[in-house]
Amino acid sequence: MRIGFIGLGSQGGPMAQRIIDAGEEVTLWARRPATLEPFAASGAKVAGSPAEVGAASDIVCLCVVADDDVLEVAAGPDGVLEGLSEGGIIVVHSTVHPDTCRELAKRAARTGVRVVDAPVSGGGRGAESGTLLVMVGGADDDVAQCMPVLSTYGDPVVHLGDLGAGQTTKLLNNLLFTANMATVVDTLSLGASLGVEPLRLADVIAKGTARSFALESIAASGGTIERIAAHAGNLLRKDVGLVGDIAGPERTSGNATFTAAQATLDKIEVMSS
Repeated sequence: MRIGFIGLGSQGGPMAQRIIDAGEEVTLWARRPATLEPFAASGAKVAGSPAEVGAASDIVCLCVVADDDVLEVAAGPDGVLEGLSEGGIIVVHSTVHPDTCRELAKRAARTGVRVVDAPVSGGGRGAESGTLLVMVGGADDDVAQCMPVLSTYGDPVVHLGDLGAGQTTKLLNNLLFTANMATVVDTLSLGASLGVEPLRLADVIAKGTARSFALESIAASGGTIERIAAHAGNLLRKDVGLVGDIAGPERTSGNATFTAAQATLDKIEVMSS
């Protein structure tokens, strides 16, 4: 297959490299020429626009930042849809609102193009090692056609349902992670008040039934969320907000996970003010 890739950041770059290393014909595009420099000797082609990526590809993967970026790159002027032929597929790896993927699918359907949503978890290291968790939504046939590409950087690759199901799952994952951070910080603080050194407490809990990725991340940051807040605070705020929008107040009001996630965001807000 001919594969296009747009969004060559710390996670998207290694994902594209995995596809190249698998021997696929790959075409790249980036707003900043410097982003393309690591691929100079890779054998990948470089396009002058997203539309050119579409014209050179059967499947185009998007790993850009936000909802507006997805719609602009895929369906905007000189976007992927202006070049991608009937039967092509756009794979949205960005973490966005499920409705963004559905809106893109409506526009794509006018030219016979399909859309699959496939947000990922695992970061740059997971992409480099081919162990990203890939959460997929889309029609069975479309997902099956994309599976050889997704499997170059994903293990496991999980098909969760119709278009949008991957995004919903990723957002719920990020909601729970955000909630876990609040409970971890408060538990370590309670332990300190009871005479247990926080990092030693974290080390012990990490070997017990209450272990979590949030605990490991906070322990690695010295027992606080300051570093995580600086690095990912805006993304967590975005994702929790998207869950709130999808679920609505009737589902989030009184929900323990959502309440704890909001407590984490409150802590982050205090740090940034």
